[in-house]
Amino acid sequence: MIAFAAMNATRLPPAILIMGPTASGKTAVAMALADRFPVELISVDSAQVFRDMDVGTAKPDRATLARYPHRLIDLITPEESYSAAKFRADALAAMADITAAGKVPVLVGGTMLYYRALLHGLADLPQADAALRAQIDAEAAAEGWPAMHSKLALLDPATAARLHTTDSQRLQRALEICLLTGRPMSELLAESEKQKPPYELLSIGLLPSDRAVLHERIARRFDEMLLGGLDDEVRMLRQKYQLNADLPSMRCVGYRQTWEVQDGIIPKKELRERGIFATRQLAKRQITWLTNSFEAENYDCLDPALADRVSTRVADFLSA
Repeated sequence: MIAFAAMNATRLPPAILIMGPTASGKTAVAMALADRFPVELISVDSAQVFRDMDVGTAKPDRATLARYPHRLIDLITPEESYSAAKFRADALAAMADITAAGKVPVLVGGTMLYYRALLHGLADLPQADAALRAQIDAEAAAEGWPAMHSKLALLDPATAARLHTTDSQRLQRALEICLLTGRPMSELLAESEKQKPPYELLSIGLLPSDRAVLHERIARRFDEMLLGGLDDEVRMLRQKYQLNADLPSMRCVGYRQTWEVQDGIIPKKELRERGIFATRQLAKRQITWLTNSFEAENYDCLDPALADRVSTRVADFLSA
């Protein structure tokens, strides 16, 4: 294993971010780094925080986690909620612990909102208002979420531009903030104090040179989830926990579509097509976030020599 040079007194401790869309090979790159450098891995995945949600989140299996432990996996039950603010606090604590042990934190995952919270802090946004949320949900039930997206575009064009027309959870929150504060959420976020963590950061972005190939990877991965028992996993979760379709855990890609099949909302024959489509839309949003909102050194995630190229850059970074 390659050690990193002793830091001088004025240099901040190093940390590495491995960002990219789903199926871009982030975990494989992170594990390659763990084989070569004194690092520890921290998951940046809003779905892998849930216990017992393994198949549909592409969570590393037990043998992999035993060899390459990931912090911030399996934190809560699917009945509970996790937030960007909680992630920031947990991630900073884990980073401090890893640094104190003389190792380098490597944060790996595709939840771009969590990266934003970590790097820039969080705006002072209002707490959820149950009555207002119920009102928004009632309007959405009557008019549809695309119509609510159009309403948001009038109140907060910047936020509407980055949200999908059917992203009900985020549309609801953005509308709620606009109506509670009388100001766009994008404006409030822009005013948030920059709270860059006390680390010298190397941000690595994994982006596809050919999106069609990434789409093929996504299709293969979803097929593996179906063969791996995604339907059985959702049935088990529904029996073990008190769940409903509106919980964040069951809004995750793959789980939402499987739930709808089990409830007879969509026919089973459409599960594969809908799951793959939803995952491709997720990847598209992740790529947009990564290219527009982060200053990362980007690498082609389809490059067969990807792990070696990233490792070479990390070696330079740690020895500087």
